[in-house]
Amino acid sequence: MAMTEEIDLQSRGRDGNTKPLRILIADDHDVVREGVRALLEHEPGWEVCGTAGTGREAVEQAGILKPDVVVLDLTMPELNGVDAVRLIKRAVPTAEVLVFSAHESEDLVAQVFEAGAKSYITKADASRYLVSAVRSLGEHKPFFTNHISEILFARFLDKPNSKGHLRNPKLSAREREILQLLSKGKSNKEAADILGISTRTTETHRAAVMHKLGLQSLADLVRYAIRNSIIEA
Repeated sequence: MAMTEEIDLQSRGRDGNTKPLRILIADDHDVVREGVRALLEHEPGWEVCGTAGTGREAVEQAGILKPDVVVLDLTMPELNGVDAVRLIKRAVPTAEVLVFSAHESEDLVAQVFEAGAKSYITKADASRYLVSAVRSLGEHKPFFTNHISEILFARFLDKPNSKGHLRNPKLSAREREILQLLSKGKSNKEAADILGISTRTTETHRAAVMHKLGLQSLADLVRYAIRNSIIEA
């Protein structure tokens, strides 16, 4: 092979594409972002085009940078992962989203796929699966580990989860935002100010969340948020 041909193949990347695979990494921990960046940029033809530290920043950066793949942490400040996936797909329909989480809550796994994600990898499995998952998403193909496949198949059959519980009732996007903010210690007024709504509207959404989830107190709300990986303990 001539040297010019070899250089051309290297510039095209592993899959022969003339354009690099552009990846946005969103995680609220600097160490995790840099670790994921190092792992992914080691692959020929891949580049990390940007990073984000909050859910809202991830949506904004996706809209500006138009990445091919977004690696998105599930529990970030300001906007939960489920709604971040939905907003990213709305802003950049061609982008594929990989949810990257420390947890495997069955209800949240189902919700992020319903929102438009095509892969869900735990941080403990990153060294084994993350590169393969990003490669599949770069080809617009979903990537499932065996456990995630089992969760989705059970959801498809509309069966109880592995603990014998039925699926949680769906909350609206606004209700999930209220849940996240209140469970992180924000008052009704503080949550209202952050979301740009009235305190009365916040109180109405809070009551709806409590009713749908069958919760009686703010402590119950916090426990629910931690159990379902909406916030970290």
